[in-house]
Amino acid sequence: MEQLPDITPFQLRLDELQAQMAEPAFYANQRRAAEVTREQQQWQALVENYRAYEQTGREVADHTALQRDPSADPGLRELAGMELPELQARRDRLHAAVLQAMIPPEPADSRNTVMEIRAGAGGDEASLFAADLHRMYVKYAEGRGWKIQPMSSSGSDRGGFKEVIFLITGDQVYKRLKYESGVHRVQRVPVTEASGRIHTSTVTVAVLPEAEEVDVQIDPQDLEITVQRASGPGGQGVNTTDSAVRIIHRPTGLMVYCADGRSQQKNKAQAMAVLRSRLLQRKEDDEQAKYAARRRSQIGTGDRSERIRTYNFPQNRLTDHRIGLTLHSLPALLEGNLDALFEALQRAEFEERLAELTGGPRPLPRSLAVEDE
Repeated sequence: MEQLPDITPFQLRLDELQAQMAEPAFYANQRRAAEVTREQQQWQALVENYRAYEQTGREVADHTALQRDPSADPGLRELAGMELPELQARRDRLHAAVLQAMIPPEPADSRNTVMEIRAGAGGDEASLFAADLHRMYVKYAEGRGWKIQPMSSSGSDRGGFKEVIFLITGDQVYKRLKYESGVHRVQRVPVTEASGRIHTSTVTVAVLPEAEEVDVQIDPQDLEITVQRASGPGGQGVNTTDSAVRIIHRPTGLMVYCADGRSQQKNKAQAMAVLRSRLLQRKEDDEQAKYAARRRSQIGTGDRSERIRTYNFPQNRLTDHRIGLTLHSLPALLEGNLDALFEALQRAEFEERLAELTGGPRPLPRSLAVEDE
Protein backbone atom coordinates (compact mmCIF):
# COMPACT_ATOMS: atom_id res chain seq x y z
CA MET A 1 0.00 0.00 0.00
CA GLU A 2 1.28 3.48 -0.92
CA GLN A 3 2.47 5.65 1.93
CA LEU A 4 0.24 8.61 2.67
CA PRO A 5 1.57 12.12 2.04
CA ASP A 6 2.90 14.08 5.02
CA ILE A 7 0.10 15.30 7.27
CA THR A 8 2.11 18.25 8.62
CA PRO A 9 0.86 20.94 6.18
CA PHE A 10 -2.74 20.01 6.89
CA GLN A 11 -2.14 19.96 10.66
CA LEU A 12 -0.55 23.42 10.48
CA ARG A 13 -3.51 24.76 8.53
CA LEU A 14 -5.91 23.24 11.07
CA ASP A 15 -3.98 24.88 13.92
CA GLU A 16 -4.16 28.22 12.11
CA LEU A 17 -7.92 27.96 11.62
CA GLN A 18 -8.51 26.94 15.22
CA ALA A 19 -6.49 29.96 16.37
CA GLN A 20 -8.72 32.21 14.26
CA MET A 21 -11.84 30.64 15.74
CA ALA A 22 -10.53 31.34 19.24
CA GLU A 23 -10.28 35.09 18.59
CA PRO A 24 -12.93 37.19 20.42
CA ALA A 25 -14.09 38.96 17.22
CA PHE A 26 -14.29 35.78 15.15
CA TYR A 27 -18.09 35.84 14.72
CA ALA A 28 -18.25 39.55 13.86
CA ASN A 29 -18.19 38.61 10.18
CA GLN A 30 -20.76 35.81 9.95
CA ARG A 31 -19.98 34.88 6.35
CA ARG A 32 -16.24 34.65 6.97
CA ALA A 33 -16.84 32.72 10.19
CA ALA A 34 -18.96 30.17 8.33
CA GLU A 35 -16.25 29.70 5.68
CA VAL A 36 -13.52 29.23 8.30
CA THR A 37 -15.68 26.83 10.29
CA ARG A 38 -16.40 24.68 7.22
CA GLU A 39 -12.71 24.52 6.35
CA GLN A 40 -11.78 23.74 9.96
CA GLN A 41 -14.25 20.85 10.01
CA GLN A 42 -12.84 19.54 6.74
CA TRP A 43 -9.23 19.44 7.98
CA GLN A 44 -10.28 18.22 11.43
CA ALA A 45 -11.92 15.19 9.85
CA LEU A 46 -8.83 14.63 7.69
CA VAL A 47 -6.44 14.72 10.65
CA GLU A 48 -8.67 12.44 12.73
CA ASN A 49 -8.88 9.91 9.90
CA TYR A 50 -5.11 10.10 9.45
CA ARG A 51 -4.52 9.35 13.14
CA ALA A 52 -7.07 6.52 12.99
CA TYR A 53 -5.26 5.13 9.93
CA GLU A 54 -1.95 5.16 11.81
CA GLN A 55 -3.52 3.46 14.84
CA THR A 56 -5.20 0.82 12.68
CA GLY A 57 -1.92 0.21 10.89
CA ARG A 58 -0.24 -0.50 14.21
CA GLU A 59 -3.04 -2.91 15.13
CA VAL A 60 -2.65 -4.71 11.80
CA ALA A 61 1.08 -5.06 12.43
CA ASP A 62 0.50 -6.37 15.97
CA HIS A 63 -2.14 -8.89 14.88
CA THR A 64 0.06 -10.07 12.00
CA ALA A 65 3.04 -10.56 14.31
CA LEU A 66 0.90 -12.40 16.86
CA GLN A 67 -0.59 -14.68 14.20
CA ARG A 68 2.90 -15.63 12.98
CA ASP A 69 4.43 -16.11 16.44
CA PRO A 70 4.72 -19.89 17.03
CA SER A 71 5.29 -19.34 20.75
CA ALA A 72 2.03 -17.39 21.24
CA ASP A 73 -1.07 -18.90 22.80
CA PRO A 74 -3.02 -20.81 20.09
CA GLY A 75 -6.28 -19.20 21.11
CA LEU A 76 -4.82 -15.70 20.79
CA ARG A 77 -3.27 -16.58 17.44
CA GLU A 78 -6.64 -17.78 16.16
CA LEU A 79 -8.38 -14.66 17.44
CA ALA A 80 -5.77 -12.44 15.79
CA GLY A 81 -6.32 -14.26 12.51
CA MET A 82 -10.09 -13.75 12.76
CA GLU A 83 -9.81 -10.01 13.49
CA LEU A 84 -7.07 -9.28 10.94
CA PRO A 85 -9.23 -9.07 7.75
CA GLU A 86 -11.58 -6.49 9.28
CA LEU A 87 -8.63 -4.42 10.53
CA GLN A 88 -7.03 -4.52 7.09
CA ALA A 89 -10.29 -3.50 5.44
CA ARG A 90 -10.70 -0.59 7.89
CA ARG A 91 -7.11 0.52 7.25
CA ASP A 92 -7.76 0.47 3.50
CA ARG A 93 -10.97 2.50 3.88
CA LEU A 94 -9.19 5.09 6.01
CA HIS A 95 -6.31 5.25 3.53
CA ALA A 96 -8.73 5.99 0.68
CA ALA A 97 -10.67 8.54 2.77
CA VAL A 98 -7.51 10.43 3.70
CA LEU A 99 -6.29 10.59 0.10
CA GLN A 100 -9.70 11.76 -1.06
CA ALA A 101 -9.76 14.50 1.58
CA MET A 102 -6.25 15.67 0.71
CA ILE A 103 -7.44 16.47 -2.82
CA PRO A 104 -10.08 19.17 -2.25
CA PRO A 105 -12.70 19.86 -4.94
CA GLU A 106 -12.15 22.65 -7.42
CA PRO A 107 -13.71 25.89 -6.13
CA ALA A 108 -15.89 26.21 -9.22
CA ASP A 109 -17.29 22.66 -9.13
CA SER A 110 -20.54 23.71 -7.50
CA ARG A 111 -21.15 26.61 -9.90
CA ASN A 112 -23.81 26.87 -12.55
CA THR A 113 -22.37 26.75 -16.05
CA VAL A 114 -22.45 28.77 -19.25
CA MET A 115 -21.94 26.57 -22.32
CA GLU A 116 -20.92 28.01 -25.68
CA ILE A 117 -21.04 25.78 -28.76
CA ARG A 118 -19.70 27.05 -32.10
CA ALA A 119 -19.43 25.46 -35.53
CA GLY A 120 -15.82 25.14 -36.66
CA ALA A 121 -14.40 23.68 -39.86
CA GLY A 122 -16.88 21.94 -42.10
CA GLY A 123 -19.51 24.48 -43.12
CA ASP A 124 -23.12 23.32 -42.89
CA GLU A 125 -22.11 19.92 -41.51
CA ALA A 126 -20.29 21.62 -38.60
CA SER A 127 -23.37 23.70 -37.78
CA LEU A 128 -25.58 20.60 -37.87
CA PHE A 129 -23.24 18.79 -35.49
CA ALA A 130 -23.23 21.86 -33.22
CA ALA A 131 -27.01 21.38 -32.99
CA ASP A 132 -26.48 17.67 -32.22
CA LEU A 133 -24.12 18.50 -29.36
CA HIS A 134 -26.52 21.13 -28.04
CA ARG A 135 -29.30 18.54 -28.00
CA MET A 136 -27.00 16.00 -26.30
CA TYR A 137 -26.11 18.35 -23.46
CA VAL A 138 -29.71 19.53 -23.04
CA LYS A 139 -30.95 15.93 -22.76
CA TYR A 140 -28.20 15.11 -20.26
CA ALA A 141 -29.10 18.18 -18.19
CA GLU A 142 -32.82 17.36 -18.27
CA GLY A 143 -32.05 13.83 -17.12
CA ARG A 144 -30.30 15.22 -14.04
CA GLY A 145 -33.06 17.69 -13.26
CA TRP A 146 -31.02 20.74 -14.24
CA LYS A 147 -32.60 23.80 -15.83
CA ILE A 148 -31.66 25.25 -19.23
CA GLN A 149 -31.82 28.98 -19.94
CA PRO A 150 -31.12 30.04 -23.56
CA MET A 151 -28.89 33.11 -23.77
CA SER A 152 -27.92 33.61 -27.40
CA SER A 153 -28.00 31.71 -30.66
CA SER A 154 -27.23 32.12 -34.35
CA GLY A 155 -28.84 29.58 -36.67
CA SER A 156 -27.66 28.20 -40.00
CA ASP A 157 -29.65 27.81 -43.20
CA ARG A 158 -30.00 24.03 -42.75
CA GLY A 159 -31.30 24.17 -39.19
CA GLY A 160 -28.04 23.91 -37.29
CA PHE A 161 -26.24 26.40 -35.10
CA LYS A 162 -23.37 28.65 -36.05
CA GLU A 163 -23.28 29.51 -32.34
CA VAL A 164 -25.47 28.76 -29.34
CA ILE A 165 -24.95 29.93 -25.75
CA PHE A 166 -27.02 28.75 -22.80
CA LEU A 167 -26.92 28.65 -19.00
CA ILE A 168 -27.34 25.40 -17.05
CA THR A 169 -28.34 25.67 -13.40
CA GLY A 170 -28.48 22.85 -10.88
CA ASP A 171 -26.42 20.81 -8.44
CA GLN A 172 -22.70 20.30 -9.27
CA VAL A 173 -23.16 21.36 -12.89
CA TYR A 174 -19.61 22.54 -13.58
CA LYS A 175 -18.13 19.49 -11.85
CA ARG A 176 -19.75 17.24 -14.45
CA LEU A 177 -19.44 19.39 -17.57
CA LYS A 178 -16.02 21.02 -17.18
CA TYR A 179 -14.33 18.27 -19.23
CA GLU A 180 -16.26 19.25 -22.37
CA SER A 181 -14.18 22.33 -23.23
CA GLY A 182 -12.26 21.76 -26.44
CA VAL A 183 -12.53 20.79 -30.08
CA HIS A 184 -15.04 18.02 -30.87
CA ARG A 185 -14.47 16.26 -34.20
CA VAL A 186 -17.19 14.43 -36.12
CA GLN A 187 -16.69 11.90 -38.91
CA ARG A 188 -19.81 10.99 -40.87
CA VAL A 189 -21.54 11.21 -44.23
CA PRO A 190 -23.30 14.60 -44.44
CA VAL A 191 -26.93 14.70 -45.54
CA THR A 192 -25.80 16.81 -48.51
CA GLU A 193 -23.22 14.25 -49.69
CA ALA A 194 -24.59 12.33 -52.68
CA SER A 195 -21.56 10.06 -53.16
CA GLY A 196 -21.56 8.75 -49.59
CA ARG A 197 -18.11 10.07 -48.73
CA ILE A 198 -17.24 10.54 -45.06
CA HIS A 199 -16.48 14.13 -44.11
CA THR A 200 -14.63 15.43 -41.05
CA SER A 201 -15.93 18.55 -39.32
CA THR A 202 -15.25 20.25 -36.01
CA VAL A 203 -17.20 22.06 -33.32
CA THR A 204 -15.73 23.98 -30.40
CA VAL A 205 -17.27 23.83 -26.94
CA ALA A 206 -16.48 26.25 -24.12
CA VAL A 207 -17.63 25.49 -20.57
CA LEU A 208 -17.51 28.48 -18.24
CA PRO A 209 -18.38 28.46 -14.53
CA GLU A 210 -20.99 31.14 -13.97
CA ALA A 211 -19.22 34.12 -12.47
CA GLU A 212 -20.63 36.16 -9.63
CA GLU A 213 -20.14 39.90 -9.42
CA VAL A 214 -17.65 39.46 -6.57
CA ASP A 215 -15.49 37.17 -8.77
CA VAL A 216 -14.83 39.72 -11.50
CA GLN A 217 -14.80 43.47 -11.00
CA ILE A 218 -15.95 45.27 -14.15
CA ASP A 219 -15.60 49.03 -14.44
CA PRO A 220 -18.70 50.39 -16.21
CA GLN A 221 -16.41 52.87 -17.98
CA ASP A 222 -14.75 49.91 -19.72
CA LEU A 223 -18.00 48.82 -21.37
CA GLU A 224 -19.39 49.84 -24.74
CA ILE A 225 -23.08 48.94 -24.70
CA THR A 226 -25.30 49.26 -27.77
CA VAL A 227 -28.90 48.21 -28.40
CA GLN A 228 -30.33 47.23 -31.74
CA ARG A 229 -33.22 45.44 -33.37
CA ALA A 230 -33.02 41.67 -33.03
CA SER A 231 -32.87 39.66 -36.24
CA GLY A 232 -33.80 36.10 -37.11
CA PRO A 233 -36.56 33.92 -35.63
CA GLY A 234 -38.13 34.92 -32.38
CA GLY A 235 -41.55 36.33 -33.08
CA GLN A 236 -42.91 39.71 -34.04
CA GLY A 237 -42.29 41.26 -30.62
CA VAL A 238 -38.60 40.45 -30.72
CA ASN A 239 -38.00 41.65 -34.24
CA THR A 240 -39.76 45.02 -34.03
CA THR A 241 -38.21 46.42 -30.85
CA ASP A 242 -34.67 47.46 -29.97
CA SER A 243 -34.25 44.60 -27.50
CA ALA A 244 -30.93 43.09 -28.64
CA VAL A 245 -27.89 44.09 -26.59
CA ARG A 246 -24.23 44.08 -27.58
CA ILE A 247 -21.53 44.66 -24.96
CA ILE A 248 -17.85 45.18 -25.74
CA HIS A 249 -15.29 45.03 -22.91
CA ARG A 250 -12.69 47.51 -24.15
CA PRO A 251 -9.64 46.31 -22.13
CA THR A 252 -9.91 42.74 -23.50
CA GLY A 253 -11.89 43.23 -26.71
CA LEU A 254 -14.41 40.60 -25.61
CA MET A 255 -17.80 41.06 -27.27
CA VAL A 256 -21.11 39.56 -26.15
CA TYR A 257 -24.37 39.76 -28.08
CA CYS A 258 -27.70 38.68 -26.60
CA ALA A 259 -31.07 38.84 -28.35
CA ASP A 260 -33.03 35.79 -27.26
CA GLY A 261 -35.39 37.62 -24.92
CA ARG A 262 -38.05 40.23 -25.64
CA SER A 263 -36.80 42.48 -22.84
CA GLN A 264 -33.80 44.72 -23.41
CA GLN A 265 -33.13 44.65 -19.66
CA LYS A 266 -33.15 40.83 -19.58
CA ASN A 267 -30.85 40.61 -22.60
CA LYS A 268 -28.44 43.06 -20.97
CA ALA A 269 -28.40 41.03 -17.74
CA GLN A 270 -27.73 37.82 -19.68
CA ALA A 271 -24.99 39.46 -21.73
CA MET A 272 -23.30 40.70 -18.55
CA ALA A 273 -23.50 37.18 -17.08
CA VAL A 274 -21.75 35.75 -20.15
CA LEU A 275 -19.13 38.52 -20.08
CA ARG A 276 -18.35 37.93 -16.40
CA SER A 277 -17.99 34.19 -17.01
CA ARG A 278 -15.64 34.75 -19.94
CA LEU A 279 -13.52 37.16 -17.93
CA LEU A 280 -13.38 34.71 -15.03
CA GLN A 281 -12.34 31.92 -17.40
CA ARG A 282 -9.60 34.12 -18.86
CA LYS A 283 -8.35 34.89 -15.35
CA GLU A 284 -8.31 31.19 -14.44
CA ASP A 285 -6.61 30.26 -17.73
CA ASP A 286 -3.83 32.76 -16.98
CA GLU A 287 -3.29 31.16 -13.57
CA GLN A 288 -3.35 27.64 -14.98
CA ALA A 289 -0.81 28.58 -17.65
CA LYS A 290 1.82 28.87 -14.92
CA TYR A 291 1.52 25.14 -14.38
CA ALA A 292 1.03 24.05 -18.00
CA ALA A 293 4.55 22.66 -18.32
CA ARG A 294 4.05 20.48 -15.26
CA ARG A 295 0.57 19.25 -16.11
CA ARG A 296 0.48 17.26 -19.30
CA SER A 297 -3.17 16.34 -19.24
CA GLN A 298 -5.66 18.95 -20.43
CA ILE A 299 -8.55 17.52 -18.39
CA GLY A 300 -10.38 20.38 -16.74
CA THR A 301 -8.01 23.08 -17.99
CA GLY A 302 -10.33 24.38 -20.69
CA ASP A 303 -7.72 24.14 -23.46
CA ARG A 304 -9.89 24.82 -26.51
CA SER A 305 -7.09 24.45 -29.07
CA GLU A 306 -6.84 20.70 -28.58
CA ARG A 307 -8.97 18.04 -30.26
CA ILE A 308 -10.40 16.29 -27.24
CA ARG A 309 -12.88 13.88 -28.80
CA THR A 310 -13.92 12.17 -32.03
CA TYR A 311 -17.45 11.04 -32.90
CA ASN A 312 -17.16 8.43 -35.67
CA PHE A 313 -20.63 7.57 -36.99
CA PRO A 314 -19.74 4.77 -39.47
CA GLN A 315 -18.00 2.85 -36.66
CA ASN A 316 -20.53 3.76 -33.95
CA ARG A 317 -17.58 5.04 -31.93
CA LEU A 318 -16.80 7.88 -29.54
CA THR A 319 -13.13 8.32 -28.60
CA ASP A 320 -11.91 10.67 -25.90
CA HIS A 321 -8.27 11.27 -26.79
CA ARG A 322 -7.22 12.70 -23.40
CA ILE A 323 -7.70 9.46 -21.50
CA GLY A 324 -7.61 6.92 -24.32
CA LEU A 325 -11.23 5.88 -23.86
CA THR A 326 -13.31 4.41 -26.70
CA LEU A 327 -17.03 3.68 -26.36
CA HIS A 328 -19.01 1.89 -29.06
CA SER A 329 -22.41 3.30 -28.14
CA LEU A 330 -22.59 6.56 -30.06
CA PRO A 331 -26.41 6.78 -30.46
CA ALA A 332 -26.96 6.34 -26.71
CA LEU A 333 -24.29 8.93 -25.91
CA LEU A 334 -25.87 11.46 -28.26
CA GLU A 335 -29.17 10.87 -26.43
CA GLY A 336 -27.51 12.28 -23.30
CA ASN A 337 -26.36 9.04 -21.64
CA LEU A 338 -22.98 10.50 -20.68
CA ASP A 339 -22.46 9.27 -17.10
CA ALA A 340 -19.98 6.51 -18.01
CA LEU A 341 -17.90 8.98 -20.03
CA PHE A 342 -17.90 11.68 -17.36
CA GLU A 343 -17.09 9.20 -14.59
CA ALA A 344 -14.06 7.96 -16.55
CA LEU A 345 -12.86 11.55 -16.96
CA GLN A 346 -13.36 12.26 -13.26
CA ARG A 347 -11.43 9.14 -12.32
CA ALA A 348 -8.54 10.08 -14.61
CA GLU A 349 -8.38 13.59 -13.14
CA PHE A 350 -8.43 12.21 -9.59
CA GLU A 351 -5.59 9.81 -10.36
CA GLU A 352 -3.52 12.59 -11.91
CA ARG A 353 -4.04 14.92 -8.97
CA LEU A 354 -3.27 12.05 -6.62
CA ALA A 355 -0.02 11.37 -8.49
CA GLU A 356 0.94 15.04 -8.14
CA LEU A 357 0.13 14.95 -4.43
CA THR A 358 2.15 11.80 -3.75
CA GLY A 359 4.97 12.57 -6.16
CA GLY A 360 4.45 9.29 -7.95
CA PRO A 361 4.19 8.58 -11.67
CA ARG A 362 1.00 9.43 -13.48
CA PRO A 363 -1.12 6.27 -13.75
CA LEU A 364 -1.98 4.88 -17.16
CA PRO A 365 -5.62 5.49 -18.09
CA ARG A 366 -8.08 2.69 -17.53
CA SER A 367 -9.28 2.46 -21.08
CA LEU A 368 -10.09 0.34 -24.03
CA ALA A 369 -7.82 0.28 -27.05
CA VAL A 370 -7.87 3.41 -29.16
CA GLU A 371 -7.27 3.43 -32.88
CA ASP A 372 -4.45 5.73 -33.99
CA GLU A 373 -6.10 8.48 -35.99
